[in-house]
Amino acid sequence: EPSSGDELHMAVDITQPVATSNRYRYVIGVMAIAAHLSVGLNLFAVSPLLPLAIEEYGINRTNAGLLVSFPMLMGAMFGLPGGILISRIGLRRAFFFGWVSISLLALSYVTPNFWVMIVLRLLFGVGFAFLITATGPMLMQWFRPKEMLVMNALITAVMSLGIAISVASAAPLAEMTSWKASLTIFAGIGVIGTFVWIWAGRGVAGNMGNAAMVRLSDVGAVLRNRTIVLLILADAGVFIQYAAFTGWLPTFYIEERGISLSEAGLVTGILPFVGVFAVLVGGLLPGRFVSPKTLFMASGLLVISGGLGAFLFSDMTGIYISVIILGIGSWIYIPTLLTLPMQMTGMTPGHVAVVWGSFLTFSGVTMFLAPILVGAVRDLSGSFFLGFAICAVFSWSLFIAGVLLPRSSATSGTGATALITQD
Repeated sequence: EPSSGDELHMAVDITQPVATSNRYRYVIGVMAIAAHLSVGLNLFAVSPLLPLAIEEYGINRTNAGLLVSFPMLMGAMFGLPGGILISRIGLRRAFFFGWVSISLLALSYVTPNFWVMIVLRLLFGVGFAFLITATGPMLMQWFRPKEMLVMNALITAVMSLGIAISVASAAPLAEMTSWKASLTIFAGIGVIGTFVWIWAGRGVAGNMGNAAMVRLSDVGAVLRNRTIVLLILADAGVFIQYAAFTGWLPTFYIEERGISLSEAGLVTGILPFVGVFAVLVGGLLPGRFVSPKTLFMASGLLVISGGLGAFLFSDMTGIYISVIILGIGSWIYIPTLLTLPMQMTGMTPGHVAVVWGSFLTFSGVTMFLAPILVGAVRDLSGSFFLGFAICAVFSWSLFIAGVLLPRSSATSGTGATALITQD
């Protein structure tokens, strides 16, 4: 049967896990989950603390936004290149570097100035790029196809949980200690993870083998695929809005809605907290109840409506409802987004690293720019509304991608989403 144009036909296909009967894969699963929890704890922990950073460092809101945005920039810069590099340095070294970069954030308490803090956040961005990009190939090599959607849901859920915990508790921790000390506390799991991985990572191959090596021609083939392009654009658009809101909604609620720092952090923390449950549901829905196409369109509508309400409503009831809706829409599609590339014809662990790296690169660029944009617009206009509205427009990408996605074929017996093909 001729190719539809939405299948990737590569020379090598090693989509089957290499050690699914080995109990060591549970160790791998736990370490992957712990790594994503650690990333979540440290990704946006500084967001509720920006007013304190502005006061201590004497910086404007645009510069303060760099504390949130720079990790996204470094993740973007090393996402796609990291996907290529990982096929050469191996998963064990990639995970080790990621753990070390998170553990360095434990030095936040002793940073003498703004620029040292920026350097720590930059290194964190590089490290989490390696961690996230290496996770896809690792799951493909150690877990059965029917388990990959579940694992993608779990790692996304714990990352969302980490974001929720840090965003909601950063301000109370800062009040009990200091804002820098709270950042050091969140980095603690990175220190532990680094030492545990030295032992736990010994069973992971030092390299992925010649079959998994990624060539530039493979990268081009992956990024020319219509379905992959739609997935990349859908995710990037959603996270423009998500990064802008997570970075600046606490400050917006304090300045415009007159609520306390702790409550503002708590409201914003609902976004990732709801995401914990949304991604778990998202790991069960596709292939059983709804197609990926339908899921993307429904999630897109939730992102659009919840995003607008989060900053347009002035009463707290409307704000809470909107933030919950936005949190569901922003997370429920993620397990399907991550799993679909794994199930496409001819995809190897190396190719999946490229796809996940591309997600990180394109979404990272948008997440880097969004908080800076909102902060700059606020400094120039005196209002957050225009910046939020601009970012909200981009969130339509998820719904549009759902409309344009090819129809999914029938689901497999395992309940996992089957290969996307054209009608």
